[in-house]
Amino acid sequence: MTALRIGFIGVGRMGAPMVRRLVAAGHEVRALGRSGDARRRITELGAEPVSFTAAVGTGADAVVVCVFSDAQVREVCLDTPLLASMPGGSVLIVHTTGSPRTAEDIAAQANSSDIGVVDAPVSGGPHDIAAGTLTVFTGGAEDAVARAFPVLRCYADPVLAVGPLGTGQCVKLVNNALFAAQLGLITEAVQLAGELGVDEATLLSALQRASGASRAATSVAAKGSVAAFHAAVGEFLRKDVATVRTLAAELGATMGALDTAIDAQFLDTPRGV
Repeated sequence: MTALRIGFIGVGRMGAPMVRRLVAAGHEVRALGRSGDARRRITELGAEPVSFTAAVGTGADAVVVCVFSDAQVREVCLDTPLLASMPGGSVLIVHTTGSPRTAEDIAAQANSSDIGVVDAPVSGGPHDIAAGTLTVFTGGAEDAVARAFPVLRCYADPVLAVGPLGTGQCVKLVNNALFAAQLGLITEAVQLAGELGVDEATLLSALQRASGASRAATSVAAKGSVAAFHAAVGEFLRKDVATVRTLAAELGATMGALDTAIDAQFLDTPRGV
C-alpha cells in the first residue's frame, strides 16, 4: 500500500479514532490543532500538529474534514486558504453531515484547481471507527471517490458510492430522519409499556428478540433507557433533523409520517424549520 500524505481537520470524538487508524495504516497525517492541548492530543495519536488550515492542505494527497456542523464546514473550506493550499489532483473528503448544497459550493470553488470533492457522511460511532467498520456514504465524481477510497478504507467498511456529489448527504439525512422516527416510536412504546406496568429495561431487552427489533431499539437498550440515549446523541440528531427538514422544505419534498414520528420525541426541532 502506498503511504499517503493526509491533512485532517476536526480531531474530536469521531476524528481522533480516524486519525489513529490512518497513522496505524502507515499514512503521514498532518492535523489542525490551534491550542496547545489540541496539538498534544494530535501528537499522542502519532500525527503532526499544525496551527493553520493552509498547512493542513499543503502537499496533501487528501484532506479530511470532520467538524461538527455544516456552518463549520463552510467556514473551514470556503473562508480559509485551505482549498488554495491543496495541490491539483488531491481530494477533499467531508464527513460532516449537512446540506448537499455545501458540497456543491465547495466543489464550485475547488474545480478550477482540479481538486476532487467527496461528501462522505458517516453512520456509526467511535467504536465502529476503532473496529474499521464505520459505514460511509460517498457522493462525488467517480475519479474523486476513487481518490478518496484508500483513505476511507482505513476506518470504514462498507464504503458505499451512492451517486453524484451531494447524494451522500441526501442518503445520510434520510437515514437519520428514519432513525429519529424510529426513536420517536420507541419513546412512545416505552411510555405505553409503563402504562401497562412493564419496566423499560425489561421491554428494551425483550424487543431485541422479537419482531419489534431494530437498530434504534438495540442502540437505546445499550444505553439503558430512552433518556440516556437522548442525552448521548440528542445534540447530533437535533442538528441532522433540522437539516433534513430545511432541505425538504426548500425542495418541496414531503416527510409525511417520518415527521410525525420524529415529533413524538423530544428533539426540540419544530416542523418546517
